[in-house]
Amino acid sequence: MNPAVESRHVTIILNCAAGSAKKGARADRFREIFEEYGIEARIHELQGGEGITDLARSAVRNGSFAVVAGGGDGTVNAVASAVVDSDCALGILPLGTLNHFAKDLRIPLDAEKAARTIATGTIKRVDVGEVNGKIFVNNSGLGLYPSVVRGREQQQRLGRSKWAALFWGTLAVLRRYPVLLVRLISPDGRKLTRRTPVIFIGNNQYQMKGLEIGSRTSLDKGTLSVYIVHAGRPVSLIRMTIEALIGRIRRGRDFDFLEVENLQIDVARKEIQVATDGEVLTFVPPLMYRIRHLALRVIIPAGE
Repeated sequence: MNPAVESRHVTIILNCAAGSAKKGARADRFREIFEEYGIEARIHELQGGEGITDLARSAVRNGSFAVVAGGGDGTVNAVASAVVDSDCALGILPLGTLNHFAKDLRIPLDAEKAARTIATGTIKRVDVGEVNGKIFVNNSGLGLYPSVVRGREQQQRLGRSKWAALFWGTLAVLRRYPVLLVRLISPDGRKLTRRTPVIFIGNNQYQMKGLEIGSRTSLDKGTLSVYIVHAGRPVSLIRMTIEALIGRIRRGRDFDFLEVENLQIDVARKEIQVATDGEVLTFVPPLMYRIRHLALRVIIPAGE
């Protein structure tokens, strides 16, 4: 038994609309697992993401040792937003489709094994990113990225599966191919002006080549990784994506890269859509990005 959890309670928030949660993540089974370790599990089942952050904040105020996000990366983001900068820990039951944050923390993707990890694991402090007060545990994006997310959501409302919706949503966006004119201002005052279809801002550095593309080896280095894509046409973006998968993408030729603790992004628009961990929000520029170093306590497997 994890001595830090002994004689305490955890609050579990199950998003029953998440990927694998739809297939029967059983609240009573999770309760049984925690009882094996002498831990009281207070479980809330929700149909969607609305209200998750408020429920998690209530759990923090009521003394939960940990608030457990049962769902995908959006659910993890909502719970993390409530426990960040507190003494409460984040636990993760990866019930979504992609589960990027859980994978990067080496948390088991099997839900029951993940529950046992919460009961027996250790606490690690990790970074989170923030843009205009909104945190993200994985990444944030401008340009094509939020447009693709919106397109995917529209296709899902038509009844398509998540992957089919992503394909058709992406295809629709590529036909329009919007390009942003942006100015980036780094902490030392350097300015970089670019026309770009995509800006990707990661919480710590992402792998950009080969089979490990999209993963991170560290979540505690205290930096944002910023990728500004050069591709001026859809065919150029497709070529770059293929070259990234086979390890031939080149910094400088295909994209600019910055590693910073904070960053200002100016866009000549009154409002701009920004994606954070798969959620699209509308902000008024400028966009103020920063890393919040070691601000989040998360339960990971013992020994990791």
